[in-house]
Amino acid sequence: MGMKSKIVLGAVVGVVVLGAVSANAGDADGGSTDKGSAASAQQQSGGAGSAGGTGGDGTKQAGGEGAAKDAGKDAGKDAGKASQAEQFKAFVQKNGTPQEKEAVAHVTKVQGADEQNDILDAADVYTDFTGGIMGEGTGPAKLIASAFADWKQSENGLVTVYDAEGELLGNGTF
Repeated sequence: MGMKSKIVLGAVVGVVVLGAVSANAGDADGGSTDKGSAASAQQQSGGAGSAGGTGGDGTKQAGGEGAAKDAGKDAGKDAGKASQAEQFKAFVQKNGTPQEKEAVAHVTKVQGADEQNDILDAADVYTDFTGGIMGEGTGPAKLIASAFADWKQSENGLVTVYDAEGELLGNGTF
């Protein structure tokens, strides 16, 4: 009995050690690089927004997204989220089909569209539809997800469309 307990304990310890090593190895390879680049990008855009002379340099490095992030920071969090919805609506009004334009007119809020790392990008789109997955918004939700995929591109992105009560209407990749 004592020998069996030692073998089982050794196996459990081995599995835990292997799990810890593989988890740390994964973080060291992909996580640290991505976190560092995201942190440096935030520092650059934060520095560009606070100093007037470096604003031009910051927007040149970050492109149009740097200016949009700075505008969102200045306007506040709620206005930043609303601006994502307005940017999305403007894109669809310019490039979308008539059916997409009609569906996107019901969008009230877009969240997570400006934070992308191409590893696991998730964006949420909130609408004024009611009734959840059995309601009227499931068809338009697919159109909204499709229009969102035209607006934003990611190697591994998921957009989720919700109704007015926060219930899932649909989702799609972008």
